[in-house]
Amino acid sequence: MGSSSTLVSVTTPDVAPDPRSESHKYSLAYRYYVLAILFIAYILNALDRGIIATLLEPIRHEFNVNDTQLGLLGGIAFALFYSILGIPIAALADRSVRRNVLSAAVFLWSGMTAVCGLAANFSLLLLARIGTAVGEAGGTPPSHSLIADYFASKKRAAAMSIYATAIPVGMMMGSLLGGHGSEYLGWRLTFIVAGIPGLLLAPIIYLTIKEPPRGMSDEYLARMTDKPSILEVFKFLWQRRAFRYLCMACAFHAFVNYGVGTFNPPFLMRSHGLTAGQAGNVAALVLAWGVLGTFFGGFLADRLSNRRCDARWYVWFPGILILVEVPFQFLAYLSPSMSVVVPAFVVAGILGASYYGPAFAMIQALASIRMRAVAASVFLFIQTLIGLGLGPLFIGVVSDLLHPMTGEESLRYSIIVVALFNVISAVFYQLSSRSLREDLETTRRYDEEQAG
Repeated sequence: MGSSSTLVSVTTPDVAPDPRSESHKYSLAYRYYVLAILFIAYILNALDRGIIATLLEPIRHEFNVNDTQLGLLGGIAFALFYSILGIPIAALADRSVRRNVLSAAVFLWSGMTAVCGLAANFSLLLLARIGTAVGEAGGTPPSHSLIADYFASKKRAAAMSIYATAIPVGMMMGSLLGGHGSEYLGWRLTFIVAGIPGLLLAPIIYLTIKEPPRGMSDEYLARMTDKPSILEVFKFLWQRRAFRYLCMACAFHAFVNYGVGTFNPPFLMRSHGLTAGQAGNVAALVLAWGVLGTFFGGFLADRLSNRRCDARWYVWFPGILILVEVPFQFLAYLSPSMSVVVPAFVVAGILGASYYGPAFAMIQALASIRMRAVAASVFLFIQTLIGLGLGPLFIGVVSDLLHPMTGEESLRYSIIVVALFNVISAVFYQLSSRSLREDLETTRRYDEEQAG
């Protein structure tokens, strides 16, 4: 750890020159290089979650734990620390060098992922997962803020969608590595292998990503030096009703996605008799198609919004698709035939992954320039605590309650209950649309006043 001292120096004062005089220094090729590095870092972030899902069954058998404990491991134990620590880390990113925060975070979460493979019992594995969560809390907020500065507002949702495709790509890779790794390497060595790439990426981030001026891609801005406190940021964001409702919409969206994503491999193993490797293959296939939903979600939202001159399409679009997803989820979990299950999984995966780009873009647009990392963290706090924290735990608890009546089929019916929460998500998307245009205009005027 001594050799990593340069990676944790994250408090360098951020004195940004006039962004209008700096934006030309970064070529289009370099901007996409930065996006590519952030994309790879996010892949490694998501890969860990894909791995834990496919390794739950061998962990259950080795440590003799129930579904509630698996839900705790795959959900709330990770999400609680990820979401709570994300806010102060994001505040640090808004007030210091974001590249350094990201580099240190990648190094920490990758190291702790490897440590998971050394756990001697379930309690130590839980602690290692908490350590992973602490590192991952510093990944997304500075990345969102960097993308918002490297890409102008009209192309931001598309850039965010490219970045967000790392989620299904990473989880797909995690599903493959976890499924086949558990069969050929064992779950412990699989965790260790998963941690190595991030330890190599962290110094690349530190050495090659340049810290852009704040607000560089928002052409109307002059030099902004004001650094609001966390309380000021909270007050500003709370006053944006569209922000509040969008956070809740995405939280319930994630409640379903993370819940079913965590328990899909165990469901396939128990209800359809698949091996860990086969379940990993199916999960990877679904996630591979989910890349399309993530990638095109932002592009289509950009197109609809720009063509109709109405930003509300950024929240209407995912709200409509999530309602269409529900019947396909019922098919996927209630059908006894894999020839029906897999296609239904694929369609549901495409529809369910479409919200990342539009939501990420609107969170950044609703926040002031100096509040973007904290805004992303507040968004992730709500999304992660409700989605990743409670989704898997809820499925695990309901599954254990249903087990005396339904036996090994309890996961099937527990997941169906969770799928209905997509309707609640759609309601919050609609509520967000009601004040979205007004709140975006208020933020724009605020930034102009701060810019002087």
